[in-house]
Amino acid sequence: MLEKQSIHQLLDAWKVDENRFPQIEHIHTTEEKEAIYAPFPETMHSSIQKALKSRGVNQLYIHQRLAFDSASSGKSYTTITPTASGKSLCYHLPVLQSIMEDPTSRAIYLFPTKALAQDQKSDLNNLIEATGEEILSYTYDGDTAPGIRQKIRKSGHIVLTNPDMLHSGILPHHTKWVTLFENLKYIVIDEIHTYKGVFGSHVAHVIRRLKRICAYYGSNPQFICTSATIKNPKELAENLTNTPHELINQNGAPAGRKHFIFYNPPIVHPVFNVRRSAVLEVRDLAQELYVNGIQTIVFAKSRVRVEMLVTYLQSLVSKKINDQTIRGYRGGYLPSERRTIEKGLREGVIRTVVSTNALELGVDIGQLQACIMTGYPGNIASAWQQAGRAGRRQDEALIIYVAGSTALDQYVVKHPEYFLGQSPEEVRIHPDNMIILMDHLKCASFELPFSPADMYAEFSIQELLAFLESEGVLLKTSEKWHWMSDSFPASNISLRSASQENVIIIDQSIPTKTRVIGEMDQYSAMTLLHEEAIYLHQGTQFQVEILDWEEKKAFVREVDVDYFTDANIAIELKVLSEDRAKEADIGILRFGDIIVLAQPTIFKKIKFDTHDNIGSGQIHLPPIELHTSSTWFSFDKPDGWKDTLLSDAMTGVSYALHAFIPLFIHCDAKDIHVVPQVKSIHGEKPTFYMYDSYPGGIGLSERMFDLWNELVPKVTVQVESCSCMHGCPACIGAQDAELNLKEEVIKLLHLLQVDRHVV
Repeated sequence: MLEKQSIHQLLDAWKVDENRFPQIEHIHTTEEKEAIYAPFPETMHSSIQKALKSRGVNQLYIHQRLAFDSASSGKSYTTITPTASGKSLCYHLPVLQSIMEDPTSRAIYLFPTKALAQDQKSDLNNLIEATGEEILSYTYDGDTAPGIRQKIRKSGHIVLTNPDMLHSGILPHHTKWVTLFENLKYIVIDEIHTYKGVFGSHVAHVIRRLKRICAYYGSNPQFICTSATIKNPKELAENLTNTPHELINQNGAPAGRKHFIFYNPPIVHPVFNVRRSAVLEVRDLAQELYVNGIQTIVFAKSRVRVEMLVTYLQSLVSKKINDQTIRGYRGGYLPSERRTIEKGLREGVIRTVVSTNALELGVDIGQLQACIMTGYPGNIASAWQQAGRAGRRQDEALIIYVAGSTALDQYVVKHPEYFLGQSPEEVRIHPDNMIILMDHLKCASFELPFSPADMYAEFSIQELLAFLESEGVLLKTSEKWHWMSDSFPASNISLRSASQENVIIIDQSIPTKTRVIGEMDQYSAMTLLHEEAIYLHQGTQFQVEILDWEEKKAFVREVDVDYFTDANIAIELKVLSEDRAKEADIGILRFGDIIVLAQPTIFKKIKFDTHDNIGSGQIHLPPIELHTSSTWFSFDKPDGWKDTLLSDAMTGVSYALHAFIPLFIHCDAKDIHVVPQVKSIHGEKPTFYMYDSYPGGIGLSERMFDLWNELVPKVTVQVESCSCMHGCPACIGAQDAELNLKEEVIKLLHLLQVDRHVV
């Protein structure tokens, strides 16, 4: 039997392994970091000090002490420190202190997921138990038993919930929560980096409605926010809560030695620059770590990939009966099964776990020695959250990033300084999206009447209230605007969409147990929910069997296929207004409002990993109109270029620009579109349009107006440095070798610099 190797020995072996070492693009080691401590504050209650000491904590990390001091001085603040740095004590300690000083004091904890709320409840209850004080904390979500709800409303000191439950289950029924709202001292918002785009914009309004109700009951709570590493945590927290924040970013937690390996699978098709599947490379690496007894977490992007990897790896132990050392973890597992897996990880029984990003957030899974990422998670915050899962207890750790063939994956593996250099993306929200604002104005009107002099947070709303009166939703008396509609507004408003009429997704895999599994805005539904589309929900594959466009219902059935679908859409664009402009030698960059007329045409079936086109079909749907915001760049047609060549080159540039937007803004690729037009209706020049995918816009394209001069050079470098000859998925998309478009794309990218500003 071979002797097991340590992480250090394994690294040394890989450096001389002729199969492994050529694929390692870069190795980076961060040295061990000592803790920075601060003494307990003199004002900290003796029961809290006793509880901490019982856990072996005799002093605080510096960021925990700074948080306690900020809370004591009445300030709202945001703490930004890495995974496993004791962030939860940054809010537990001030909240417990306030309740011990005044037993009537109350707090709300908001978590982005139910699993995280349950995990934090367990940690909080253990801490409370160690204090010996009588403090009641409860989770309040859709699973809370009706019998206990009244007790939570009357006597819960700390209510742990999520934004969706606050929006539809608490705020509309605030009269049942008088004790909570009259005495609310703290609102804790954990993991604020998850509140981005449409969801974050909705949550910003939920918080504004919460503050309005607190003011009605005479309370003015402080906010405590925590975040993973993002570029603009203070700005995001202030936009989310409409409250000034202090930023606490001095991390006092210790860290063990960490080795980062940037691993690029070998090229298997030199002409098209196609690399071996990242999944297969991850399988081989994970097997090697398993054999050497190194406890590992493998992150994969979908349920399909999780299950594939678990199947591959379990072949190692297939001869052992009831072996539980290799497990999967994803959405769709029962809560009891997930708790068992978490416990198995903490106790070391499970040696390898393969997970979707479900384990990315702060659920306690104990000490892991290695982390493997199957492709780039999409943003730096997620990448560092995943990397932080290894070496959580100050031990030596190994983090392996295995790149896929996409442009973003290849950029990160070739530029490790981007990953390591602490230059995370911004998280943008847009509370002044008119559709989202109007939705929550209805909710706020239902909760409390507005007077003719009232503002709603930072918004002047009297004209909007008058519009709602004309729609028959509100009634104006001499003193108030009153809610008149029979409907209950919050129940019809999803925090996940900006569209007012969504397509409901119905799973009919089991005919006797049809169930609603989600919803989607109409604009996205055209390309993602057309008949025969493969729809992914929490990693599970479904095929759309019927799309009833009139009734806005998509009927799906669970399938297991080795392809995904990609729809083509014909776009017409009409500029409504121009708000900003920057001039360049070759053209003008503008920002404003546009109307998009979108008509889906055909869809393609594309095989996983190889991306081969294995079939196509027609989409039969009416066009849809989208009013949104856009940044667009119009330029003079280069001398000697024919329209056909320019069209092909602009398509390659659009592919590359779109791939790189997530490097700058924390968003999903589907949140923003890039559309090239050789002869735009507006101005009759070649134009690139970059527009938000949601009605009214959510601020992404406007931010790209400011970041254009950073985006284009980064894209240019990636395309120029790509080792392919003619274009590939890592730069401008796969291209016909005979056209030699890559050279033309590079020429065009060099022309797109914006260097002079004009008001």
